[in-house]
Amino acid sequence: MSIYEKLSKNEFCLKLYKNYKQKKYENEKKKRIKGKYKFINRCHNYEKMCIVLAGYKDFLWDDVFGRIIKYIPMDIDVCIVSSGLYNERLNQIAQENDWSYLSVKQNKVTLVQNIAINLFPNAKYIYKLDEDIFITENFFSQLIETYKKVEKTSNYRIGFVAPLIPINGFCNVEVLKKVGLIEDFQKKFGKPYCDGGSNEIIIKNPNVAKYLWGENNKEFKDIDLISRKLSKNDFSYLICPLRFSIGAILFTRDIWDKMGRFMVRPGTNMGLDEEQFCKFCMIESRVIVVSENTLVGHFSYGPQTSAMKEYYEKNRNVFKIKKEQKK
Repeated sequence: MSIYEKLSKNEFCLKLYKNYKQKKYENEKKKRIKGKYKFINRCHNYEKMCIVLAGYKDFLWDDVFGRIIKYIPMDIDVCIVSSGLYNERLNQIAQENDWSYLSVKQNKVTLVQNIAINLFPNAKYIYKLDEDIFITENFFSQLIETYKKVEKTSNYRIGFVAPLIPINGFCNVEVLKKVGLIEDFQKKFGKPYCDGGSNEIIIKNPNVAKYLWGENNKEFKDIDLISRKLSKNDFSYLICPLRFSIGAILFTRDIWDKMGRFMVRPGTNMGLDEEQFCKFCMIESRVIVVSENTLVGHFSYGPQTSAMKEYYEKNRNVFKIKKEQKK
């Protein structure tokens, strides 16, 4: 028997190794919340918080934050967070709405989220929004309701919950079906897939993004109407079996802690939180739940942004909050 085999069967050595592994894990977790930052604290110590990751798409802020201001419930702490910069306009938006603002010196999107969550120790439920997500009226209420119902009535353990999103690798097919445009889409762009791979048209083709914001069809010109209709349907949800874009999600502090917090590596860490979260869900048998009772808008994926910015500037009414039509 080799020395390694003898040591591996020695109870004292096993205990030492276990303690070493645990200390290493705890030290790594501590490192993931360390960084220079400026925090303007307006925390109310609510059980729920919303992180809004912003700083690089200021042309969207009037409409994106206008929707958050209108639809945010009173019992949710909001913290605007900026990775690698401080922005006075964001600080003013936070101040005007009694929200907190966090700016972290290092441009690492995983680090800024870790620091934000750590600064709100009472937050059990955490909403995370990117600055290019256009929420609708029932976003906050439907996601928390979905989380609690699935947790109570299903045999699943939850990783995170998300709404339906037209410009999304998984949701695009389901949304097209719900609005009755699956055949029209296929004629224009080919067969749609539940696939968020980098070469998919849902990611690369700006004309697909424009279509899913209502170009050459009336159905997608009003995401508020779609979401209101969905909210009136019977409670339902989907289980996502593949990588999901996490621009608008709800998760718990417990899950974040079980993951060891978000990893922090050299570079901006763009997409690392999504990769880690989706891997964690698969390896640890935690499901990605998609609420079928609410829908939000996603401005675009990166390769579509330039063309979509031009479309946005010419079609601002599509992105603004629509009033419910009187019967």
